[in-house]
Amino acid sequence: MTFSPHSHPPLIGCTTYRKTADQNPPIDIIGLMPSYIEAVAAAGGIPILIPLDLSQENLLAIFARIDGLLLPGGGDIDPAVYQGQDHETLFGIDHDRDRVELLLARTAVTHHKPMLAICRGIQVLNVALGGNLYEDVFSYMPDALRHDNFGKKPRNYLAHHVAIQPDSLVARQLGKTDTAVNSLHHQGINRLAAELTAVATAPDGLIEAVEVPGHPYAIGVQWHPEMLIHDDPDMLALFAGLVAAASK
Repeated sequence: MTFSPHSHPPLIGCTTYRKTADQNPPIDIIGLMPSYIEAVAAAGGIPILIPLDLSQENLLAIFARIDGLLLPGGGDIDPAVYQGQDHETLFGIDHDRDRVELLLARTAVTHHKPMLAICRGIQVLNVALGGNLYEDVFSYMPDALRHDNFGKKPRNYLAHHVAIQPDSLVARQLGKTDTAVNSLHHQGINRLAAELTAVATAPDGLIEAVEVPGHPYAIGVQWHPEMLIHDDPDMLALFAGLVAAASK
């Protein structure tokens, strides 16, 4: 049997993270929450997990073979990467994950490879292109909404609305300029990278979505659409857009 280059759905490389399995003795696992895999597959793509601990050469070899990139949520980026400050609320820092995702985010922008960046992912994208973050939103924006509902509310809890720029790719994908979103983060974009355009904000002014102008599909969202595809089918359109762009 032979296959043409376009006889299969596009391969969407999904970066991963480390967790410790509760066994005796405990073991480290590199993986990804099934909700991301489900969303990519439901949109017509084939999710491929990109492990950590790979050399730059091997990461770029994987990058050359995938058709699109997904950067998922997770722990905090080391603030030293963006000349930030240590903060008591920082958690889940993994220097190797920072290395892997910052490299792939920059490379996807440079080579115009379709990319969807979610929660931590939007922050990685901003830092990769020279922006920085609020190490803790509430510490620097005391009048901010509650953005950190992690462990306090269900993952599909709609915490607030976001206003979306009408002429943005995010608005075109979702088919609306206002939507309710979940919110599971304590950090957020402070200084926006010059290569990015902010296209959605929360009522308190925090940036909730970004795009790379002129790129076929480079979107970052601060919420978790993969957790909402069953409650709000419009959210699947963000993944469908990634898959469609990766198919070209």
